[in-house]
Amino acid sequence: MTSPPLKPKVSQAPFPRVPLTPIAEAIHPARKDFRKFIFMLWKHLNLPNPTEIQYDIAKYLQHGPRRSIIEAFRGVGKSWLTAGLVVWLLWNDPQQKVLVVSASKDRADQFSTFVKRIIAEMPCVMHLKPTGDQRDSMLAFDVGPALADHSPSVKSVGLYGQLTGSRANVIVADDVEVPNNALTQMMRDRLSERVKEFDAILKPGGRVIYLGTPQTEMSLYNDLPERGYEVRVWPALYPTLEQIAAYKGRLAPYITLKLEKNPSLQGRTTDPMRFSDEDLMERRVSYGRGGFALQFMLDTSLSDADKYPLKLSDLIVMSCSPELAPMKLAWATSPELVCSDLHATGLSGDRYYRPFWKSEEVGPYSGCVMAIDPSGRGKDETAYAVVKNLNGFLYLVAAGGLKGGYDEEVLVKLANVAKANAVKLILVEPNFGDGMFNQLLKPVLGRIYPCTVEDTDRSTTQKEARIIDTLEPVMASHRLVVDPKVIEEDYRTSVDDPKYGLFYQMTRLTRDRNSLAKDDRLDALALAVRYWTEAMAKDATKAIQTQKDDLLKQGLKEFMRHALGKSIWKPKGGNFMGGNRAMRR
Repeated sequence: MTSPPLKPKVSQAPFPRVPLTPIAEAIHPARKDFRKFIFMLWKHLNLPNPTEIQYDIAKYLQHGPRRSIIEAFRGVGKSWLTAGLVVWLLWNDPQQKVLVVSASKDRADQFSTFVKRIIAEMPCVMHLKPTGDQRDSMLAFDVGPALADHSPSVKSVGLYGQLTGSRANVIVADDVEVPNNALTQMMRDRLSERVKEFDAILKPGGRVIYLGTPQTEMSLYNDLPERGYEVRVWPALYPTLEQIAAYKGRLAPYITLKLEKNPSLQGRTTDPMRFSDEDLMERRVSYGRGGFALQFMLDTSLSDADKYPLKLSDLIVMSCSPELAPMKLAWATSPELVCSDLHATGLSGDRYYRPFWKSEEVGPYSGCVMAIDPSGRGKDETAYAVVKNLNGFLYLVAAGGLKGGYDEEVLVKLANVAKANAVKLILVEPNFGDGMFNQLLKPVLGRIYPCTVEDTDRSTTQKEARIIDTLEPVMASHRLVVDPKVIEEDYRTSVDDPKYGLFYQMTRLTRDRNSLAKDDRLDALALAVRYWTEAMAKDATKAIQTQKDDLLKQGLKEFMRHALGKSIWKPKGGNFMGGNRAMRR
């Protein structure tokens, strides 16, 4: 038997292996797991590793429902994560069409520009760069492998821009609710109708992703679940057990599971790598309780009527004459009485109303006071309110806030306001230099409009409770009348930063300490109203005593008539005499 031929020997030395870069190693798993792509992207951008919350949001972005709302605290990186998602989706399927919508065109353009930069600079997705015959602008562009289509791969547009005609597999609604389009009920209604257009744009099987932070207690994001959207919330602090119920089951499971494992986390930061407990406490003081609850805790449950006792609908809105006013007014909330031309910055459904009836009899105001709440040179305003009185009704004829503290320009403006409204008395809250503001104001008034200036008594009670206790009885009894010019001017001077607005402050005030970040204008109004309510109380007491004295005199006369006879006369001596002739003899 012959032996089989020998096989040639093969070298056993291992084949030299060229090490792959970390990005090349991660390409395959990153296509399947968006969180791994985010890790790669963060490294490319020279950012620290993604935080646990960022990974949790990334997981929800990948696996969330077709209609989802991501509410996360300011600064967590929602927009950056979602921009990464857009790139990741196009990497996996270049035929996807993405529409980015924001409240402003500029904001939407920034999002699409960031997406384009990632594609242009990140090695593993550079093949997605547009080719020479494709759309290649920052506002609308195609990706390289995409087939010819009427719609670009990525397009950005403002919420009130040209939405009609667009088509998309994915719509990213990034901050479509902002203070400037959700401040009033009319604005919120318009916003709610506008986003319905998304249903006409979305392709079959497509997805809508809202990214946002509630801007008002009556946020659009609270209404969208009724249209089939799922809300997922990541607050900045772990809520307490009592607060959890306010989220109505929308808290991210990541948050609730952490609390179940460690209840001591209540009130602590949920993302210590981005915000420390101390940092968030500072922000809470700066924003105020209401603002922090919205912007960082994503809690919109504070719209409880008991928490917000001051309502616009309790006011009477009527143009006020400089000198005369009706003797009586009647209030009602009939639909035909709604002041639809005024911007109502109250909570949902809260509107201004004209008087239901006013008497034909008019009379001159019984007095006019101007209250001033001075400020220093910080961000607070020097606020003022001018209130007139007639027959128990108080008329707010001027109000506002001035930046500049105790500058000459501010003092001159205050003096001119007093002159224009024929103010009889100026009340100054003594929170500025123990009466120093008065000494600065008096010389200016002497030149422009001589008027009495007084400091009010320094109050030691909680400010929020004091303001509510002053305004609520007057407003609830519909005795505070507001000139529409005051409402228009207040809106004009605070539209860029609503927290400075008088009527915004009025409708967001609660009895919680520091419930408002700014309350200067409201405090000035309360100061003027308190003066008149105290004066009216004194007048009422005096009137009651006068009535008692009159009744007593009438009773004495009746007693004398029955005791001494029908005729009662008073001689020169001053003593009453009565009775018949025989008695007088």
